[in-house]
Amino acid sequence: MSATRLLVLGVMRMHGKAHGYLVRSELLSWGADEWAHIKFGSIYHALRQLAKEGLLTFTDIPDWPGRVDYEITPAGEEELLSLLRDALRQGNNRPDMLGAAVVLLPSLRREEAIALLRERISSLSAKQGGVADRVDETASEQPDRAHVRELIGLWEHSAASQVEWAQGLIDRLEAGAYVMYGENPAS
Repeated sequence: MSATRLLVLGVMRMHGKAHGYLVRSELLSWGADEWAHIKFGSIYHALRQLAKEGLLTFTDIPDWPGRVDYEITPAGEEELLSLLRDALRQGNNRPDMLGAAVVLLPSLRREEAIALLRERISSLSAKQGGVADRVDETASEQPDRAHVRELIGLWEHSAASQVEWAQGLIDRLEAGAYVMYGENPAS
């Protein structure tokens, strides 16, 4: 799964119709070039690839040579939501995928976002322990590899931190923080 793919589809859904420069500007305003390592060329490649797959449509602008406007298709909308749901619920994804899911969180209804975050917590909690037991067993058999336990400690600490963060986000969402899909921002 690609963070660039998810982010480009998300920007297209937000804007309805957009050209590559607008997509790039939006992603840069989120700092995605830093945390998702998105490069200028990868945005245009993603736009062309998504159009080729039927997830976006495109229109050449006759009065502006070289400019192409893109629009998300119903299939693109389905792909966006599928990628977003997976990125939010899975506790084993890369930081760029989680970052993409967080910036696109308002693309979901509040109840669904909360449910997916609860799945994430369950996924993270389930992973703790099993690997540590295997490493402890190996360390007792091979003392020169006991330091590998530090890696497991890092993973456990990271998972615990993510669980705490996800629970905090759930609490904020339940308290009404952020305007989510289908909600009226004026109310």
